[in-house]
Amino acid sequence: MRSLKLLLADPKGQVFEHPWLLASLRSDESLLPPRERPIPLPDGGKLAHLPGRLPVGFDPDTMEPVLVREFEVDGKRFVPHAVGATLPPGFTRTYLPGEVTTGKGPILPQWAYTAAAWGDDGPVVWALHTDRRKHWTPASFSTPEVKVLVKEHLARFPGNKVLKQLKTCALVYRCFTSQNIFYARDEGGLPASVMCNAACIGCISEQPEDGPPSSHDRMEDGPSAQDLADVAIWHLEHAPGRTMVSFGQGCEGEPLTRWKFIAEAIRMVRAKTQRGSININTNGSLTKGLDALYDAGLDAVRVSLNSAVSDLYAAYYKPSRYSWDDVEASIALSRKRGAYVALNLLLFPGVTDRAGEAEALVKLVKKYKIDQIQTRPLAIDPLQYIEVAKDRGAGGEPIGVANLIRLFKQEAPWVTVGNFARGMGERRKV
Repeated sequence: MRSLKLLLADPKGQVFEHPWLLASLRSDESLLPPRERPIPLPDGGKLAHLPGRLPVGFDPDTMEPVLVREFEVDGKRFVPHAVGATLPPGFTRTYLPGEVTTGKGPILPQWAYTAAAWGDDGPVVWALHTDRRKHWTPASFSTPEVKVLVKEHLARFPGNKVLKQLKTCALVYRCFTSQNIFYARDEGGLPASVMCNAACIGCISEQPEDGPPSSHDRMEDGPSAQDLADVAIWHLEHAPGRTMVSFGQGCEGEPLTRWKFIAEAIRMVRAKTQRGSININTNGSLTKGLDALYDAGLDAVRVSLNSAVSDLYAAYYKPSRYSWDDVEASIALSRKRGAYVALNLLLFPGVTDRAGEAEALVKLVKKYKIDQIQTRPLAIDPLQYIEVAKDRGAGGEPIGVANLIRLFKQEAPWVTVGNFARGMGERRKV
């Protein structure tokens, strides 16, 4: 661990290795010296500088933390920025970057920052490879032909509002599920809503004026049931293998707020084809609407949550006219209706893995025989979420992200832990 050197950046974002300080890791409010073995920065991962955040290293002799206020390169002194990393799909971070705010910097853009260091052979990160399925490999997306495929699909369905949004998502945001619609493969995204009944602190499509810039822009007008059905039918009929369409994407609001349109679209789809899976990604707020979707032919659901404890859930989601009880009711309904039930667990090191939080999550998984836990790193300024989670949720010391995942598998051996949705032929039977 003594070879894991601190990374820092100059004001232009150029990254340097500190000559002697060790890297630091953050778990909730605690700064820690290197622990557990990191992995090489994966293909598709990137180092990222954190403006307005000072790096903290550990003295290798005393193992005491050292705040780095100045750094010199080639005779030039500057105030350094802390450095973290972002990961490609399929990886789950285990620690956050060690950093301290100066109080002058901005709220960081909405990425899932991961602890990073310089090892013997280059940059390393503290993360687990939690889903090794290769069809989400970054190299298979944003290929040279994608622009042509987008143009062809838009010509196939002129004026379709779903495809209009997906064009932006695929070419500007490089969203993988959006691009899958144009590649005609695997899970294809179907944005359906401009509205939301939550005001998530880390919402990537709508932020207050004093918040960070939104990562995505929402569509301006909700699509019709026909628009949704046309795109879904074509995808399900043409995509090979594990084909799936999913309502509810990061570039929109809550899809259940338009459940009547979605139910109509699902009925149109199933009147035309029985092929593939129809899924919804949702906050689970409107149980009545979800029930109607099952009546129409929905077969899978992925419910997003940051906690199974009501006060921490509410502090992050800021729900409007619904509560954690409604979310749990939707999970219970989904189990009763025989759907494939996944949790989109917004995982945050030092909070999600608190002993009490882990116990509450395991209890939820066991109670409703959850089929899959998708570990999704929460994309938010770490210090912003630490403030949200302070004195909220279940207590206890963090057990570590690796131990949390191990606990899921130990206490609920039927559950699939991974990062990607499973098609019908890949789903375990509970």
